[in-house]
Amino acid sequence: MTKSFKTQTGMIAVGLGWVHEKRSSVVFAIAVVSLTGVLGHKLYNQPQLQAGTYAPQTFKAPYATSIEDKKQTEAQRKEVSNSSIQVLRVDDKITNKINQELQQILDQGNELRSVAGPFPFFDTAVLSLPTQQYLRACSDSEWKALLVTVENKSKQKLELSLGFPQKPRSPKYLPLFPSATGSSTEHNQPITIIPIPSQSPQPSNITQNKDFQIAVGELEAYRITTSAQNLASLVQQISQIRQAYIQAKSQFLQLDTTNPGIIYQETVILDLSDDDWSNTYTQISQIADRILTQGIPEGLPDKILQNAVSTHVQYVVPKDAEALASKLLLAVLEPNLKKDEEKTQLKAKQAAEGVSPVLVPVRQGQIIVNKGQKITEWQFDVLEKYKLIRRENNWLGLAKVATMVTGAIGIFVWVERRKKYRLRQRDRLLILLLTLSTPGVIAMGIFHTSWSAVGLLLGSFYGQTLGATVIGLLLLVIPSSVEVSKVALVAGATGGILGSYIAQKLRSREELALLGVAIAATQGSVYLIVSLLIGTAFSTGWYMVFQAAGLFALSGLAWSIIALGVSPYLEKLFDLVTPIRLAELANPNRPLLKKLATETPGTFQHTLFVATLAEAAAKKLGCNVELVRAGTLYHDIGKMHDPLGFIENQMGGANKHETEIQDPWKSAEIIKKHVSEGLVMARKHSLPTAIQAFIPEHQGTMLIAYFYHQAQQQAQADPSIKLDEADFRYDGPIPQSRETGIVMLADACEAALRSLKEVTPEQALTTLNNILRARWQDNQLQESGLTRDEMKQIAEIFVEVWQQFHHKRIAYPKLKVSNK
Repeated sequence: MTKSFKTQTGMIAVGLGWVHEKRSSVVFAIAVVSLTGVLGHKLYNQPQLQAGTYAPQTFKAPYATSIEDKKQTEAQRKEVSNSSIQVLRVDDKITNKINQELQQILDQGNELRSVAGPFPFFDTAVLSLPTQQYLRACSDSEWKALLVTVENKSKQKLELSLGFPQKPRSPKYLPLFPSATGSSTEHNQPITIIPIPSQSPQPSNITQNKDFQIAVGELEAYRITTSAQNLASLVQQISQIRQAYIQAKSQFLQLDTTNPGIIYQETVILDLSDDDWSNTYTQISQIADRILTQGIPEGLPDKILQNAVSTHVQYVVPKDAEALASKLLLAVLEPNLKKDEEKTQLKAKQAAEGVSPVLVPVRQGQIIVNKGQKITEWQFDVLEKYKLIRRENNWLGLAKVATMVTGAIGIFVWVERRKKYRLRQRDRLLILLLTLSTPGVIAMGIFHTSWSAVGLLLGSFYGQTLGATVIGLLLLVIPSSVEVSKVALVAGATGGILGSYIAQKLRSREELALLGVAIAATQGSVYLIVSLLIGTAFSTGWYMVFQAAGLFALSGLAWSIIALGVSPYLEKLFDLVTPIRLAELANPNRPLLKKLATETPGTFQHTLFVATLAEAAAKKLGCNVELVRAGTLYHDIGKMHDPLGFIENQMGGANKHETEIQDPWKSAEIIKKHVSEGLVMARKHSLPTAIQAFIPEHQGTMLIAYFYHQAQQQAQADPSIKLDEADFRYDGPIPQSRETGIVMLADACEAALRSLKEVTPEQALTTLNNILRARWQDNQLQESGLTRDEMKQIAEIFVEVWQQFHHKRIAYPKLKVSNK
């Protein structure tokens, strides 16, 4: 058993070793298999028999049962859904428009009546309402005839009362009234006598008019009961009312014939009394409000609306105003009910769900389909019920999907190598997981998938090119094997590409949150625009398109929020550095940096100057400035294990290497230990690997020259001492990136630049070139990616920064101190 266990353990170890050596191929295979499995999920366990194919044999029912006829069930549900009553709702916009038009017409009626003056204009006990209507509206010839008639009757009665014989009126006879036109006279002043020409006999059709006779009678009666002056005053008042009435009628012609003019073409509104009009005015508004509250549907026959208006009007409006009120209401009322799409669909859905499935009985032994017969949809459902459709995997379809996936992964690898991305296997696995999420969510039946989250995370972690490449490849691969809306596909991919292009440029979580809002707005807008371009709005309705666009925008925002939530965990789990995380690590209030500033103030000042030099060079060479800044701040944290072992922390005090240790081997060990101890501290505080790389790589395998020379002198003095150069070299590795290489050079030049005082920039540049040349000749930068030309640029940048720190100052005159 022990031998067997050892053999199995050895085999496992060999297997794991092989997997580690071939890890790139393993990850590639995992990517192909997993993506093929998700994209081709519908190709598994597919039925061999399909509706429309020919039956390879005769199939009979093995037992009796009842099977749902899905086609008939769906047809009945569709019929019930289509026949369900539409849910209508009042359109407030149309209702307000109708009320405004109605109010405008009623206000116009008020204006017309105000021009005509009050009505009745005199006491109805003296002049009846019909008489006042007649006197105000009769023609000029009737009015003049009426005045003459009243005047003649008054004269005749006057003569009879005085005993004068009746005779025809002469031209010189004085009239009872001042003038036929009703010019004003004072009540207490004598009446001005104006002769009236001989009056021709009035036409019989005027004098025989019933209204004419009644008016004459009422005026005559008023004359008898009052004085002649009061009758003259009344005539004057009637003349003024007639003028106002004529002016009001003339305004009918000035009205807009498309609006209230047609309604007020008749004089009914002027013939109503003030009380009747006030009542009519109020009731018309209330009737319109009641009808509009109940709602007027589209397609309502005019006769029904007319009857409804008449029914309302005849009970509340004065009899004389019924026709006017009906005409006015019918002029403005229009359908104000519109279909409530959401409630109508909900009601139709509920009605359809209430339809019971149509079950068809199948007898035992009944032939389902004969051999060679084309299988119908119903027969397929029956075969499916009896599990006779022979399900199997569609290997050919899966092979096609696998080929397409392999091609897409090949394009991704080509982009990765062309752009010289340094992806670890864990990075490739994370990219694979994020990529799988998009078709995976669709496979679960969720229409709104993770485009925005994938684009935002990939762009934030690996940059815009890699993120856009993944989104673009998904856009090409998904529709080939997964049923998805093309509009949703384009809108989602657009949002994902936007996120991948902008995410890495942002420097705070707040900016990423705003980017999520922008992605959501983009997805919703693109969905709406594409739907309008392809005419979806005309087939499904505007409401449905706007609703779908809004939901798509909300889904984009939701996935962006999910991405922001999981981002810190993914950064930790997959050891990633993003600009935001680097900015957080570079915060001087971080516990490790605060401890560095407190316990090793000299090292901290050295670190700040090195960071200034390295940042300037990184920016000039197009490197990751945020990574350089954060990495430099942590590159010497290991010196906290023995602060006084490094001269910058001794603050002018005794050098322990010369006073206490006096052993170059031990001193070199203390110096080298700041790298190993720094790595221990970095792991303890969970610093990313990219930051940890700056701790050993900024020293590479450099020789600790000062103590090495001391050891050489001791070896020369004592031949028994064996000197090994490896004891005085750092363990490395040498810089593996341009960023760590720049920090190595900045760290090497910092002390030299501090020591330069009164030298020219040319002399400083020469000094730095010598230092950088020594690093180059010692093969410290051969794996960093830096070139000889860039070394010259770095030296020049360092000198520029040094000049900014050591610029000349004004020499102030010395002040003499007074004894006083």
